[in-house]
Amino acid sequence: MTKLKSSASDLFARAVRILGRRDHSEAELRQKLERYDFPASIINETIERCHSYNYLNDERYAQAKSREMLRNGRGVGPRILLELRRRGIKENLAHEALQSAAEEIPPEDVFLQQLERRFAGFCYGAASNKERRRVVSYFQRRGFDLGTIFALLKNNPPLDKK
Repeated sequence: MTKLKSSASDLFARAVRILGRRDHSEAELRQKLERYDFPASIINETIERCHSYNYLNDERYAQAKSREMLRNGRGVGPRILLELRRRGIKENLAHEALQSAAEEIPPEDVFLQQLERRFAGFCYGAASNKERRRVVSYFQRRGFDLGTIFALLKNNPPLDKK
């Protein structure tokens, strides 16, 4: 079986298909395109072409990823920054996206929504040490700092269920 020689337009078509499924950061797209064994110059040309058509935009990607993580309760603050850096977003861009998302979706609201959804009726004062550790660990893994966790848990008694 003979392999057909691929061209730069084939690589661009692949890039468009990849970006058509979901938004990617430049670093993610570059990593996926490198799997096709094209010269670096053609990969760079394809990345630039995607930028020129605005198919690829790290700022847009970082904003959307930050909002999504906050909205879904998957992370706040350092957890979001870590995820953005892991996906190749530059530090300053990650901080700007996080700040913008936090203004739009306050982390305290996310905390209270997750508390009600995951631990409905949880009362810090009445809970066992094991249960307290479980709840605190859950929120720490999502990027909340201990001070915020304890302040929100102690100041928010469970709602009376009628």
